[in-house]
Amino acid sequence: MFFATTTPAGFHRQLFSPTGRSLERFLSEAQLVSRQKSCVMEQDDKSYTLSFDVPGIARDQLSINVEGAIVRIETKEGAPRQYRQAYELPQDIDVASSEAKLENGVLTLKLGKVVPVSRVIELPIQ
Repeated sequence: MFFATTTPAGFHRQLFSPTGRSLERFLSEAQLVSRQKSCVMEQDDKSYTLSFDVPGIARDQLSINVEGAIVRIETKEGAPRQYRQAYELPQDIDVASSEAKLENGVLTLKLGKVVPVSRVIELPIQ
């Protein structure tokens, strides 16, 4: 036995089109992420080290922006392939002690950690 819906076609499209667009956006983002290699992160007491595979992209085609604890990496217009990612680290980044290096298609970021300033003041006992 076969059952078919009897709702009007316009109603069906209007009801489910936002869901369809959300699904399309999810799938396209999933494909983009699968094409981009994930980040390899290491850390020590003073810095984070992040490594990314970005083959075929030159230094002048990359843009790296740091804002607080967020690092944004993206290719500029005209790059042979597109790369755009943002990473939030657990601690703010000291840009002055940070560096970026691109060798053989591997981007390595060494991001210095901001050393928290102690605001402890000792009160004298009277």
